[in-house]
Amino acid sequence: MTAVATRAESGVESEAEQSAAAAPLMDHRQIMLVVYGLMAAMFLSSMAQTVFGTAIRTIGDDLHGLDQQAWVTTAYLITSTVTTPLYGKLSDIFGRRPLIILSITIFILGSVLSSFSTSMLMLAGFRALQGIGAGGLMSLPLAIMGDVLAPRERAKYQGFFLATFGIAAVVGPLVGGIFAGADTLLGIDGWRWVFLINIPIGAIALAAVLFFLHVPHIAHGHARVDWWGAMLVTTSLVPLLLVAEQGREWGWSSPLSLACYAVGAASLVAFVFVERAMGTAAILPLRLFNQKFSLAVILSVLIGFGMFGAMMTIPLYLQIVLGFNPTEAGFGSLPMMLGLMLASIVTGQIIAKTGRYGVFPITGSATTAAGFSILTFMTPEHGYPFLALAMAVIGLGLGQLMQTLTLAAQAAAPARDMGVASSSATFFRQIGGTLGTAIMLSMLFGSLPTNITSAMSNTDTATAALDAALDPAVANAPQNKGVMDAMWTPITEKITSQIDSKMTDATQQVKDQVNAKVREEVSKAAHEKAAEGASQLADGAGKLSTGLGQLGTGTGAFVDGVGKIGTGAQGLATGTSKLSSATGQLADGAGKLSGGLKKLSSATQTAAGSAKDATTDFGALQAAMTTLAADQKSCAAGSAAADKDAPTPASCAKLPEDQAGVAAAMKALGTSVYTTSGYLNGSGDTPGIATGLSQLSGGADQLAQGTTQLGAGMGQVADGAGKLATGATTAAEKGGALTTGAQGAAAGSAKLSDGAQQLSQIEQVINDKVAELTPDAEQKALETVAADKNLSVVDGHLAVNYADPVQRRAVVDQVVPTLIDQIKNGTSSDADTHVSTSDTSFLNGADARLTAPFMSGFNTSVVAIYWVGFWVMVAAFVITCFYRVPPLRTRSALEEKNELAQAEQEAATL
Repeated sequence: MTAVATRAESGVESEAEQSAAAAPLMDHRQIMLVVYGLMAAMFLSSMAQTVFGTAIRTIGDDLHGLDQQAWVTTAYLITSTVTTPLYGKLSDIFGRRPLIILSITIFILGSVLSSFSTSMLMLAGFRALQGIGAGGLMSLPLAIMGDVLAPRERAKYQGFFLATFGIAAVVGPLVGGIFAGADTLLGIDGWRWVFLINIPIGAIALAAVLFFLHVPHIAHGHARVDWWGAMLVTTSLVPLLLVAEQGREWGWSSPLSLACYAVGAASLVAFVFVERAMGTAAILPLRLFNQKFSLAVILSVLIGFGMFGAMMTIPLYLQIVLGFNPTEAGFGSLPMMLGLMLASIVTGQIIAKTGRYGVFPITGSATTAAGFSILTFMTPEHGYPFLALAMAVIGLGLGQLMQTLTLAAQAAAPARDMGVASSSATFFRQIGGTLGTAIMLSMLFGSLPTNITSAMSNTDTATAALDAALDPAVANAPQNKGVMDAMWTPITEKITSQIDSKMTDATQQVKDQVNAKVREEVSKAAHEKAAEGASQLADGAGKLSTGLGQLGTGTGAFVDGVGKIGTGAQGLATGTSKLSSATGQLADGAGKLSGGLKKLSSATQTAAGSAKDATTDFGALQAAMTTLAADQKSCAAGSAAADKDAPTPASCAKLPEDQAGVAAAMKALGTSVYTTSGYLNGSGDTPGIATGLSQLSGGADQLAQGTTQLGAGMGQVADGAGKLATGATTAAEKGGALTTGAQGAAAGSAKLSDGAQQLSQIEQVINDKVAELTPDAEQKALETVAADKNLSVVDGHLAVNYADPVQRRAVVDQVVPTLIDQIKNGTSSDADTHVSTSDTSFLNGADARLTAPFMSGFNTSVVAIYWVGFWVMVAAFVITCFYRVPPLRTRSALEEKNELAQAEQEAATL
């Protein structure tokens, strides 16, 4: 093996090379002044990062865009990343001092504008401007250190920078927590001071740089700026970072994503051609990318991916899952910072003493991978100590990697490209960090809603959370209002609505059963009594029918007798007419008698007709009474056997019509009877047939006395007339009795009608009694059901008293299995919480049972990210196992460049 190869593999220059080192261009005092200026710039950059990282949750909640945090973070990282190599190249051309002054100025301007943000997207834009300044703050101090210090000498000054970083790591979270925790300071929102604090710090840093940072600059040839390269590196990275951020939402194969792929790939190809054409003036000279430099670059990308992924998610985990406030979260991140500082100090001391550093990329990547592997087992139950252990291990790994990879990149580049080499190491680490932040935060907030819903499929979690959400004391507590509105109110409203609907149906079912039972019992009792009355009514109706039949018979006899009177009177009139013809002597008297008899005969015929009408009317009355009696019996029988829900029998509905028919027949019969009675007995001052016959008998007697010649014949006529008068009187008496009987029958019929009407009103009596008894019966039945089913009775309805733990738990035990099945089958709408991840302030101070699904889902999402970080670090570990680092310089780059410049001058003079 050649000496060069041996030296390269060991990472140490030969003693001869070390002894050939020229005297340093800067003494210790000058170097310390430079270090002071760099410390001020690094403190500004570190403070800005630690203060912002602590306050990001408060900022996101206040601007309602925590789920857009990736835009704010990646905007800063994109601009700081793409400007990093540009600062390095421009500082090689124009010197470090003017570029670092420019970067501080731009950083302060971006901070001022960021403090005026009213949305996360506006903040992302101003943070992008801030990142342009941060690109110089990240790369130029490393380049300046490479200029003024040899790698092995840097350990002497490493403590100053670590002290600066450590102070920022401690003070930053404290200051950020104070600002984020304050509503207002001097009338300005507390979180806006996170950016405003950069103004005084930046002013101090700017003053320190102006007064102390004086680094000699040695120019090389004509200055050319690779603006095309800067533009193309931007157009290469930005589309790819956009896809990393939005690809989950757009779709990885969507037109927008494909367009970003195409633009990024085309710009990358164009960038390679431009860099080749620019040669030594390229922003990223292709000559740098030898094997050792390229591997250092790849490792920087992977380390940046893991480091920024952890730094962005751990503070969120501390605040959201473990409930730390911003200040506590800042201090909670110290184990990683302390581990990083400790590993950097120890590594620097070892490198300074031995000159060897090849082992540290291997141990550093392995340690970082071990830290991420610990994080993959993180659960809310493990608590902060477990997380602190993982952070400390990651910090120990990163502390070994960050310094050594920068040394490797600087050692692999010539002295004149120290700025480009240093900035390239930072550039590619920033690329990894930007990709890691964009991808990991996109994964985090993209998977969070699904994981929150999936957390509901855990029986214990869902049971405890739902039990708390349904408890009025918990749900109505002020500190739980936010989490209830964001997560649980949509679920509990659906559940309580469904339960209320079931309670309404159950209440109605109980009431229907009670009503049916009460009606059954009341109807049974009522119909038993009604059956007895109906039997008596039917018996009375039968007797009335019999009496009416007898009345009909008597009326027929009466009508026949009246008919015989008419016939006898007609024969008497005929005989008298013959007598009148035979006895001329009595012509006038006989003529008058004959005329009177004719009138009497006519009246008698009219009376006979009225009697016949009475007979007809009686038949109609008898038929109506028969119909009424039949319908009454049918109605009574039907009502006794009818079910509560059966319709009223048709016979009952016909009773009013039957009663009207009886009344009409009675009226017609009465009219006929009274008319007949009037003809027979007379009416008022008008004499009847009986009176006329009596007078006719007297006239006949007088005629008999006056007509002795017709004595014998006329005697017979008088005798017949007397009998006729006697029969008429008897008929008149019978007719009066008939009238009295007819009136009695009418009165009985009226009573029968009243009884039938009372019988038809029995349903109303039943309904009234049911209405009277039902409320008490329903209340007792509902109380019985409530006691059996662990329910309450409120205002006559079954209900769940959610304040009662037993009743509430019964509902929860009923709902949770169904809910879990729906979640597992993907058919749940109740558990689709639609939780907004743009504002997580609702978690602050809320009941742990209510926030458990969110915490569990967030933990699942974060663990998935840590798995990605773990495998990235495993890949880095595999690469470092085959990586042979370049040897360290014994002189500073500034000394080498000065020596090269002197050699060029000497060559020019020859």
